[in-house]
Amino acid sequence: MESAHSPRSFLSARGTRRTLRALGLVCLLFPAACAAQSWTLAWSDEFDGAAGSPINSSNWQYDTGILNVNNEVEYYCAPGSSTPPCVSAAPNAYIDGNGHLVIQAIKINSSVTPYSGSWTSARLNTGKNLRNFQFGRLESSISLPVGAGLWPAFWALGNNIGGVGWPASGEMDFMENVPVSGGLGPNAFRSTIHGGNSSSSCYCGENGLGQSYTFPINDHSGPSVTAFHSYGAIWSTNMVQFYVDDPSNVFFVRTVNDVPAGFTWDFNRPFFLLLNLAVGGTGSWPGPADGNTP
Repeated sequence: MESAHSPRSFLSARGTRRTLRALGLVCLLFPAACAAQSWTLAWSDEFDGAAGSPINSSNWQYDTGILNVNNEVEYYCAPGSSTPPCVSAAPNAYIDGNGHLVIQAIKINSSVTPYSGSWTSARLNTGKNLRNFQFGRLESSISLPVGAGLWPAFWALGNNIGGVGWPASGEMDFMENVPVSGGLGPNAFRSTIHGGNSSSSCYCGENGLGQSYTFPINDHSGPSVTAFHSYGAIWSTNMVQFYVDDPSNVFFVRTVNDVPAGFTWDFNRPFFLLLNLAVGGTGSWPGPADGNTP
């Protein structure tokens, strides 16, 4: 994520009852070393329940309300919540019956003022000791929505964040996408690590150690983020290797030696996963939604 924030998530956007995008497999495989080795599945969530069935509460919990981060406008709702502006009959996260978790943003009003709650959305995480991970290979198969203001992400935070705060907890962004106005668009995404002492003394936010990836026009799954792609990382002691679609397709590596002088490597500890779809307001990385946002 671009700056200090609480955990975020993704993946369908809508201004009407029409679902646009979906999220599929999330899994963690051990041990971690290199992409050529054999892997043993340690944990996964296939989201393969019947349509409308509960999301596994042993794996996921929800961040709710207005989190006051990154000049975003969304109000995060848990499934079943009827606390305004949440509507239990129109959940922002649900299982669609076809092996997908859908996360959708729903427009409430046209305000682009940060923290206005002008959209509802959902943010799931595996924190509070539901599912904590340290080293291995993590990936998620995801189809993303595209539109002004939309900001989906698959990421992880150090589970000591409650004690040390962000960015000292460390953050790994396996995938973030924002519109062209934010520097990415429908054919690219970005992976980043964030760490440091405080939001003003860090390798975080705009100073995060990151790199973008643009899908080739002949990509076998399609050159757009709207197609399902697997976003992941091979995570080991003092190193994170980011890949897309296949663990042999590593496009970005960061190690302890890349950390700027005066800071520590904040990634040799347990982390938890997050999935969310944020919506930007004025001054946010993706910019605000507009009349063409789905």
